[in-house]
Amino acid sequence: MQPSEEKDTSHDVKATSTQKHILLRLPRNVTDILFIRNLGNVYWDKTAFCWVIAKLPVNIDKINRHFAGRISWVEAPTMDRQKTVSVPVEPGTLQIIKYQNGRIRLIFPYYPALVAFIKQQPFYCWEPDNHWWTLPHTEKILAKLIRFCKDTGWKYYYVEDIRTLKRKVHGGPVSMAAGSQCPDAYLEKLSILRYSKNTIRIYRDCFTEFINFLSGKKLEEVKHSDILSYLRYLVEDRCVSTSYQNQAINAVKFYFEKVQGGKRETYFIERPRSEKFLPEVLSEEEVISVIGTISNLKHKCMIMASYSAGLRVGELLNLRIKDIDSKRMLIRISQGKGKRDRVTLLSRKLLELLRNYYKQYHPREWLFEGIAGGRYSERSIQNVLKKACRKAGIRKHVTMHTLRHSFATHLLENNTDIRYIQELLGHANPKTTQIYTHITTRGLDQIKSPLDNLDVK
Repeated sequence: MQPSEEKDTSHDVKATSTQKHILLRLPRNVTDILFIRNLGNVYWDKTAFCWVIAKLPVNIDKINRHFAGRISWVEAPTMDRQKTVSVPVEPGTLQIIKYQNGRIRLIFPYYPALVAFIKQQPFYCWEPDNHWWTLPHTEKILAKLIRFCKDTGWKYYYVEDIRTLKRKVHGGPVSMAAGSQCPDAYLEKLSILRYSKNTIRIYRDCFTEFINFLSGKKLEEVKHSDILSYLRYLVEDRCVSTSYQNQAINAVKFYFEKVQGGKRETYFIERPRSEKFLPEVLSEEEVISVIGTISNLKHKCMIMASYSAGLRVGELLNLRIKDIDSKRMLIRISQGKGKRDRVTLLSRKLLELLRNYYKQYHPREWLFEGIAGGRYSERSIQNVLKKACRKAGIRKHVTMHTLRHSFATHLLENNTDIRYIQELLGHANPKTTQIYTHITTRGLDQIKSPLDNLDVK
């Protein structure tokens, strides 16, 4: 007789079914992630920390078979009818109830402006049986709700669901948004050091959460133990990702070391390593199929430019006509990520197509402009690529950044020196992260864009 085995809960999968989507939360596992990405209409929601999958019978069947014995389902509209900790909902009052599956319930007297506001947020859901709305439980969404209440003169209450009252909570995003704000000196220092707008926003939000976690304690009185407590709170109570934890550590260190001019400190907590995943890559045959399904000349030029030069989507949309150097067969990237200039490859096939595109569209300032002028929309080009992938029968999770990964992979497979690939992508040397890397034309004339190896027109 074989000894009985204890149930392995390390691979348990939590699935929540809404009206339109399936929300999957599971431990990181390469096999499971590859399976999920091969499902139809699926993407990763970085704000709710879950996979969002189209609620189709075929997807439900595949999920049940793949995760057999490891999955537990919770239907959102009927998940728990027991009475929650509540306060009277009066006119002009919004009740926000947190519950355990990473979402918040919104209960309020009918107000068209608030309903319209909710519908602008990602992954909203109306539960007709319970007569409430639900949204992902994120700091950004909570802050938006609170701003809405302040702007309209509404009252709001934040209530812990009865099932989560046993958890130890040191603070929360609602108290953060309604409490102390980031010091002006902190923001000014970030601007003086020319941090990007995105980095300033992230540091501001992280540090604002930190000072509200202190519960009124002055920054001059903060000790190492306070910072350690905050970091443990992020890991144990907030269950944040490792990348967010690193950002939070850097935001706190920035204040004490840069704003206050203190010495570099180590807070005696292991800084987490980011999870490593294999990037999604298209094969050369799949690239041919995707490009072949696009009939619009502008769209085809954009997709081919992104792949043939390894561009980030922001770099693609920021291209100006003058950035195309047809004599040297290079594309100039001005102030890319990390505020670095660089050059990358200009495919001969792309150049021929761009000349036809210019004659037809006559762009004025940006190489790729929208219908009403100005830069082309990132969301629009992402949708163009998704539509092309569906037509090509590709079921991978493909974004514009996938084309960049494919560019680098195909160059490597064609025996291009890894140092050239690093420079073409604009990656800083990890050993000299404070030094901008600049590329020269030496050796570039010997490199052939991977697009030139493909039979596309």
